[in-house]
Amino acid sequence: MQRRKFLALASVAALSLGVAACDTEAAKPAAGGAADGKKPYIAIVSKGFQHQFWQSVKQGAENAAKEFDVEISFEGPDKETNVQQQMDQLNNAMAKNPQALALAALDSKAAEGVLKDAKSKNIPVVAFDSGVESDIPVATASTDNKAAAAEAAKHMAQLLGNKGEVGIIGHSQTATSGTDRRDGFVDYMKANAPDIKIVDIQYADGDQAKSTDAAKAMMTANPNLAGMYGTNEGAAIGIVNAVKEMNKTGKLTIVGFDSGKAQMDAIKDGLMAGAVTQNPVGIGYETVKAAVAAIKGEKVQKVIDTGFYWYDKTNIADPKIAANLYE
Repeated sequence: MQRRKFLALASVAALSLGVAACDTEAAKPAAGGAADGKKPYIAIVSKGFQHQFWQSVKQGAENAAKEFDVEISFEGPDKETNVQQQMDQLNNAMAKNPQALALAALDSKAAEGVLKDAKSKNIPVVAFDSGVESDIPVATASTDNKAAAAEAAKHMAQLLGNKGEVGIIGHSQTATSGTDRRDGFVDYMKANAPDIKIVDIQYADGDQAKSTDAAKAMMTANPNLAGMYGTNEGAAIGIVNAVKEMNKTGKLTIVGFDSGKAQMDAIKDGLMAGAVTQNPVGIGYETVKAAVAAIKGEKVQKVIDTGFYWYDKTNIADPKIAANLYE
């Protein structure tokens, strides 16, 4: 009798353990979910880190991480030309098995292998700042760079009376943001200001010194230049520096992209006519928000337009504009 009672109790215990094991198995998160009760982890790899623009993106990402109760990491290469450094950071991020990966690619083709790796592991990818040439990202949170560049072109055309020679200093031929900011400007002029001739496009990696040299060479080769457009802060300030060094202050209309203290000062001082600014805090916020939704398996908007603003001497102090200027 005692032996039967013992066997019965043992059977109940074994059954209980089996049920518990089944419950544990059922409770395991699906691919992309956080395990062991930890917060979901989102790895964010940016194009850069030091510049205030990227620090503002980081701030927006941190705001969203706090709101949605997730963990994030945020890193980027020392310079926006260090493709290999970014690739190393991406590979290291993937080694940590994040629940989602966010990427602002310096080179879409170089990042293709990482994107495929993420897809094979069911890790959702969110692109930000500029898209990548791939269908793998579930969303892209960025400025509509073509539309923003067209806005810069519109103001340039108005300032030049819709005629004259214009040059462009670009920051990248490989990043989508660089090509879109070039193409949006060029396409607007072709469609709306056919008497404005774009005589040259040079690329200087967004580096001020290189941009200065490229702008000086362009001015020398094209003495009738009426205007110049820089596709990011480094390019725009390079043009400003070149104009000063070539003693052409007041003789050339300059428009730019992004902000930063040097560019804002140039606009206030009348050296630059104006520029288009992005919404970096919004980019960071929307990136994390989209990643969280993707982790949960929720539908995510494929393209998230984070907006842009034209600013010049007349509206640079406007609170709505000032909130989107990054020094």
